[in-house]
Amino acid sequence: MIIAVEGRSLAIRRGERLLFSGLDFDLEAGSALALTGANGSGKTSLLRAIAGLIRPESGEVFFRGAADAGVARAEQIHLLGHADGLKGARTARDELVFQAAWLGGGEADRLDRAIERLALAPLLSLEVRRLSAGQRRRLALARLITAPRSLWLLDEPMAPLDTARRELLAGLMQDHLDGGGLIIAAVHDPLPIAAQGLEVGT
Repeated sequence: MIIAVEGRSLAIRRGERLLFSGLDFDLEAGSALALTGANGSGKTSLLRAIAGLIRPESGEVFFRGAADAGVARAEQIHLLGHADGLKGARTARDELVFQAAWLGGGEADRLDRAIERLALAPLLSLEVRRLSAGQRRRLALARLITAPRSLWLLDEPMAPLDTARRELLAGLMQDHLDGGGLIIAAVHDPLPIAAQGLEVGT
């Protein structure tokens, strides 16, 4: 279980453009970090670097509590990006079950809890491609419940959600932190929970 994540002297380049350099952060269990900055400043790239999907030009990310960075990234991180990563031809129920099993979860009680908590029951028989953006986001968020992991990396998690669903997400986030989890989120609007702030960009 990840109990802390640290970034040291991170620099990320996209093509010829240096997005940022010399970036440091520390996050302990039970805490959230809100990444702010202009569009294109590197918030999404930072999340992807923490997840191990891109390599920083310099610097390093450290995970405390895991055997090594590879184990932390494979077993203890959820990355929820702009693209929800859902298969449009599946029903919401089939996609929920698939995503949970793929991520090493899927126990019946956790599936039931996700369905109830995220109000997914009316959607389960529908094909994913027929869901609205907000409904798809709620289905994607279900993986946070069905396959628990320590560190949530969230890219604009509230963007497609209405007010009521944003309050629901706030509750999920707070429960995760109260249980010793960590959250790093790229945002334009303030997170609905207490969070440290980190401005990203050169």
